[in-house]
Amino acid sequence: MKRKQAGLSLISVLILGAVLAFLLLLGFRTVPAVTEYYAIQRILPQLASEGDNGSSITEIRRSFERRAQIDDIRSVTGTDLRIAKQGGRTVIDVAYSRVVPVAGNVSLLLDFNASSAKR
Repeated sequence: MKRKQAGLSLISVLILGAVLAFLLLLGFRTVPAVTEYYAIQRILPQLASEGDNGSSITEIRRSFERRAQIDDIRSVTGTDLRIAKQGGRTVIDVAYSRVVPVAGNVSLLLDFNASSAKR
């Protein structure tokens, strides 16, 4: 009784390897943008608490600029922040897009929306 062989052919392995390599490339290219988003998301509640303690809008923007320089945030500046008072609390949010080049003329457009408000 003959048994049929099972497994991947050489072509299948090459195609699978190319797909995995492309996904790995996408992951490596998007990690800095996502890391920057999480840094912004971490900073905004701290700035909102400064606003609750009586800091002016200008002071909050300057504080963001200092923190952004430390955390190497380049997609957002202090002037991009929307600062408002809601129910006696300071709420800061920012919406921005980041284009991540992948290969040649192919790029990813990532839209981010960070806020100090609890979700």
